[in-house]
Amino acid sequence: MIQRTIPTWQSISWQEELSSLITDPAELLERLELPESLLESAQKANKLFPLRVTQSYASRIKPGDVDDPLLRQVLPLGAELTSPASYTADPLAEQSFNPAPGVIHKYHGRVLLISASQCAINCRYCFRRHFDYQTNTPSRAEWQEALRYIADNESIDEVILSGGDPLAVSDRQMQWLVNQIAVIPHVTRLRIHTRLPVVLPNRITSELVDTLVKTRLQCVIVVHINHAAEIDEHVHNRLKILKKANITLLNQSVLLKGVNDSASCLVSLSKRLFSCGILPYYLHLLDKVTGAAHFDVDEASAIALHNHLLATLPGYLVPKLVREVPNAASKTAVYGAEHNLGYTNN
Repeated sequence: MIQRTIPTWQSISWQEELSSLITDPAELLERLELPESLLESAQKANKLFPLRVTQSYASRIKPGDVDDPLLRQVLPLGAELTSPASYTADPLAEQSFNPAPGVIHKYHGRVLLISASQCAINCRYCFRRHFDYQTNTPSRAEWQEALRYIADNESIDEVILSGGDPLAVSDRQMQWLVNQIAVIPHVTRLRIHTRLPVVLPNRITSELVDTLVKTRLQCVIVVHINHAAEIDEHVHNRLKILKKANITLLNQSVLLKGVNDSASCLVSLSKRLFSCGILPYYLHLLDKVTGAAHFDVDEASAIALHNHLLATLPGYLVPKLVREVPNAASKTAVYGAEHNLGYTNN
């Protein structure tokens, strides 16, 4: 039996929790009272893409339930060991849009900075599970190169911090980076794509909020929540701190088989998000990354689910159904019959 004593996540700092992640499949299975028969395949898949789960996220997973929607997002499975030929290590061809270390520039007017190489949890469907973070984790000198790239391109008015997870960096590093971006006059918006407010809610510190509130940049945080059960009371309260600071909150989800591929799940998610001050933004079809084929939901089923949302929810609670297509000028909308029929929702 694994003997490991860790203070409860409620009583430690976010940095301490980040350093006490569950990384051993045997520990996760034991903690959640899951069958030992899952261990061998979990250990094999773990070698391809390491297990990382926070204590707070694990506390929301129902013990003994192999089909728990939160568990399915983090538990390595034998299904990851084989993939169809159409699944690749770089499904979005991001290597083609990597003009400087840490920079991905795919779309007009906005550029993405890889501001951290790690996440607090490793989502098993992550499209960057094979990304070369070693050459895209800039040193301070390389950060200056990335910032010069932005400063020299006046068409860029929005900088997106991504990763990894950008909130995995310290408050001090975040403040430095935000200040460096803010001195570039043609940049007006800062967008942060993050999962940490959900999987590591203690990361929402007063120092972080001060940095985002005091900058001249308009700040948008796009969280990544796939299921309403990911939002417990603590997550809800931390998200409300951001909302009260007048930071725009949006959510993007991935449609995942066995996680949220039902109308009731998606409706509940939209309503729960709005209760936290978050507007649903995107519902992504799965990016075809090697190791994630078992999460795929076919397009016809996705359209049917989206049509149900359109018929059930007010328009502001319906995320756009999209996919990412390499070399496209933007996210590509996925439409059903309602688009051609002039369907409207209010």
